[in-house]
Amino acid sequence: MTPTLFGRWQTRLFLLATVGVLITLPFYLGLVGLSLGAGYFYILGYFALFGLVWDIVYIYLQKFRWDRDWPGTLQLFAGIWEAVFIVCNLKIWGLPGVPRDLPVIWFVIHYSLVWLGVYLASQTLMRILFPRWRFRGGRLL
Repeated sequence: MTPTLFGRWQTRLFLLATVGVLITLPFYLGLVGLSLGAGYFYILGYFALFGLVWDIVYIYLQKFRWDRDWPGTLQLFAGIWEAVFIVCNLKIWGLPGVPRDLPVIWFVIHYSLVWLGVYLASQTLMRILFPRWRFRGGRLL
């Protein structure tokens, strides 16, 4: 599947609003890790917000590939880059709603679990639950 920009946005927001929220909920409730209250949901929101901008860059870079596709390896690097970007913004300038002194290890654990859940859902559940999704450039609507 070669996703369109709107397809990437719809898929990202849908998966973060479903899978991302389900994975973030135990962190929010304090069942896992350091209790930040709503801080983990703010991180999820920044993941979505910055991701919408990064998707524009990814679509642009995708045009330089011979098959105009974005394989799993590049998705992995994109996920790592997005995490580094958010951590740097958090530590250097601070992000509203997230404590600046958040231990990086808890950010990495939360972000990694959300990213892995979203990635696996996009590669498995989306193809099963929304069979036309792949043929419509990732668009749900």
